[in-house]
Amino acid sequence: MLKNLIITLAAALTAATAAAQAPADWANFGRFEKENAALAEHPKVVLMGNSITEGWIAKRPDFFAENGYASRAISGQTTSQMLVRFRADVVELHPQVAVICGGTNDLAQNTGYISLEHILDNIQSMAELARANGIRPVLCSVLPAGDFPWRPGLEPAQKIVRLNAMIRAYAEREGIPYVDYHTPMAAADGSMIAEYTYDGVHPTEAGYRVMERILPPVVERALSDK
Repeated sequence: MLKNLIITLAAALTAATAAAQAPADWANFGRFEKENAALAEHPKVVLMGNSITEGWIAKRPDFFAENGYASRAISGQTTSQMLVRFRADVVELHPQVAVICGGTNDLAQNTGYISLEHILDNIQSMAELARANGIRPVLCSVLPAGDFPWRPGLEPAQKIVRLNAMIRAYAEREGIPYVDYHTPMAAADGSMIAEYTYDGVHPTEAGYRVMERILPPVVERALSDK
């Protein structure tokens, strides 16, 4: 009996150790897994993004409902993580339009340093994946920020300007609609206008209302583009 007890305890310890060492769901596939499976119909428009988009639907759910938008945004994510789950959380939902808004957390180095060129590569890959599956991509600018409260000292304002210029150039070259949130929301120093943000990065309701005036016309043009 003692031998069986020792074997049982050893097995339990091994299982516990394996569970503790199991790799995390790095791209957070589990976040929307049940919600995706439960969808009764395909959403017309899916927004892929980070906490800026996630906070948007939290603050302004009626805007999403009225426009037929579905959010598949996850706080803190980089474009690398978005790209990994793009098939599961966008392509397999079969929307007509995919709105791609990322880059803030890349510049904040949430998962380590990444160059502007590789951020653009990730965004470009999501756009290509959308198009390959009959989905019309819409690309968004990164919102202005003078600093990141969770990782201060990176001085992102001008990097955001350069990245946005790269995204816009790619979008124009490929005939992809581009949403410019940056211009109307940026202060002279490249930070976000104080009225539009509560922490320098994430929009207030006033900030989201600015975005709500900009996005729908661009999406409607994408929807009508045959």
